[in-house]
Amino acid sequence: MGKKGLFIQMTMNYRALAALTHAAFCFLLSISTTYGTSTDIYCLKTLKASVEDPFNYLNSSWNFNNNTEGFICKFTGIDCWHPDENRVLNIRLSDMGLKGHFPRGIENCTSMTGLDLSNNNFSGSIPSDISKKLQYLTSLDLSSNNFSGDIPVSLSNCSYLNILKLDSNQLTGQIPPQLTLLNRLKTFSVANNQLSGQIPTFVNVTFPADSYANNLALCGKPLDPCKAPQSKSNGAIIIGSVVGGVLVTLLVAGVFLLFLLRKSPIKKKDKDLEENKWARSIKGAKGIKVSMFEKSVSKMRLSDLMKATNSFSKGNIVGSGRTGAMYKAMLPDGSALMVKRLQDTQRSEKEFISEMTTLGNVKHRNLVPLLGFCVAKKERLLVYKHMSNGTLYDCLHAVGPEGKTMEWPLRLRIGIGAAKGLAWLHHSCNPRIIHRNISSKCILLDEDFEPKISDFGLARLMNPVDTHLSTFVNGEFGDLGYVAPEYPRTLVATPKGDVYSFGTVLLELVTGEKPTHVANAPESFKGNLVEWVTLLSSNSNLQDAIDKSLVGKGFDGELFQFLKVACNCVLPTPKERSTMFEVYQFLRAIGERYNFTVDDEILVPSNTSNVDYPDELIVALEME
Repeated sequence: MGKKGLFIQMTMNYRALAALTHAAFCFLLSISTTYGTSTDIYCLKTLKASVEDPFNYLNSSWNFNNNTEGFICKFTGIDCWHPDENRVLNIRLSDMGLKGHFPRGIENCTSMTGLDLSNNNFSGSIPSDISKKLQYLTSLDLSSNNFSGDIPVSLSNCSYLNILKLDSNQLTGQIPPQLTLLNRLKTFSVANNQLSGQIPTFVNVTFPADSYANNLALCGKPLDPCKAPQSKSNGAIIIGSVVGGVLVTLLVAGVFLLFLLRKSPIKKKDKDLEENKWARSIKGAKGIKVSMFEKSVSKMRLSDLMKATNSFSKGNIVGSGRTGAMYKAMLPDGSALMVKRLQDTQRSEKEFISEMTTLGNVKHRNLVPLLGFCVAKKERLLVYKHMSNGTLYDCLHAVGPEGKTMEWPLRLRIGIGAAKGLAWLHHSCNPRIIHRNISSKCILLDEDFEPKISDFGLARLMNPVDTHLSTFVNGEFGDLGYVAPEYPRTLVATPKGDVYSFGTVLLELVTGEKPTHVANAPESFKGNLVEWVTLLSSNSNLQDAIDKSLVGKGFDGELFQFLKVACNCVLPTPKERSTMFEVYQFLRAIGERYNFTVDDEILVPSNTSNVDYPDELIVALEME
């Protein structure tokens, strides 16, 4: 293709991207027009008017005599989508001594994703139509109040919930079995209430006994088994004993006969119950070949993957994210692979195969190798090399007796290697790739703790608009801890958005803190890791952010330099952030004495090494 043809092709791609961006913008504009920031202001006005505020937390801070854009974002307990926009993201009113019934006017905060009314004196029932009022919630905390009555069944329609805390109230009745439909739920607690009946079984997650403790009439796993109802008469006892004896005899005889015939439908049934429905649906396609890119990997079929993953059983899941669940696959020779079930792909089979062929040729030391893929009916499966040390997130934030503090040289080496891989995707890969989902959970560590970036390129298989919107509603993408502040407004993926996400990873490495929960911050602080570090920096206390376990061991200078690089990555204005090539060079200079990289290593061609590629060009290439 000549220069003219290439220019025309790039122009067409850019126009297509512009049309998509315009559509996304119109979507957000329609939300703003339909609901408007005025409704959010009205929401907070009605909330303030409907509750008693004995300690004047709201009365002293919530001043509505202001017409400037974003003024409600300065209210105590209010998080906005953007500081210059009156659109509520989270309401956090914990420990304020507030009294009253559930504030029904809160339904006017139509863009809200988090509500925390815990540790107050709210009473009355939880609205039965709560799902209509708060349909986009990812977190709901009503714990430590005086709410009474039943748990609303309609909560099961709040399908984006990740956190549901109703403990320490006066709730009665049963736990609605419909709540098991909340397949994103990660935290659930109804302890210290007056609930009764059987505990429903959640399919994708098991909650500990503490989640149900101190409900005298609750029974079933993980609490004590439910007792059978007592008979009302001796005659009933006798009849029940006889019937039970006959049934037991018949059952034993049946099992014995089945054993003699060497058939085991009971075991088969148990096995089927463990399997996912989607896995059962592709059983008929077991003969499909797995397309492999590596000659060193033996030829495989879908049947081999199903056997290696125990038919994709829940017990084989080693990770789960917005692009899909990852399963560990143990091969007959004892080696291990990882199989990702890609979900919500918007591409046809032909387009998917084309994308996989491209990604299969993307090779770098700091990328998880894509070994192959498989298309089975509507399912898309990706085969990767297994990384024995798991994710950086798990290694860095491990808790309990197995948790070990990572030493600074190892953290630095991981940061340099991960930066190198991401910089290569941005600047040297053909086609250049914006990751869009960078987090410490997608940085895997091999047997030598060499970092490998996973899920690169997968964002291109998703619906571009849905991908960004789901970032903010499903809670699976680090809850907002990694998302650049410009994303909610633009819905456009850019290299500088990746830089921001990677900057959060660097902050995790140097502070030891999680992206959305800062353990060392004061209890009054409700923000994320980036906001905490920014606050310390503004108060000239940036050094207080560094992990105390690393200080005073001869690395203090490196730690502070590393922290400054991370802070530069998470600047609120995209143009002020470094490029990934620059980030890599900065980190490489900090670790020069360790010889983590060879001196003559060149990441990008010399004539473009310091060029920040135009965002529009890279995004257009990404959308091809």
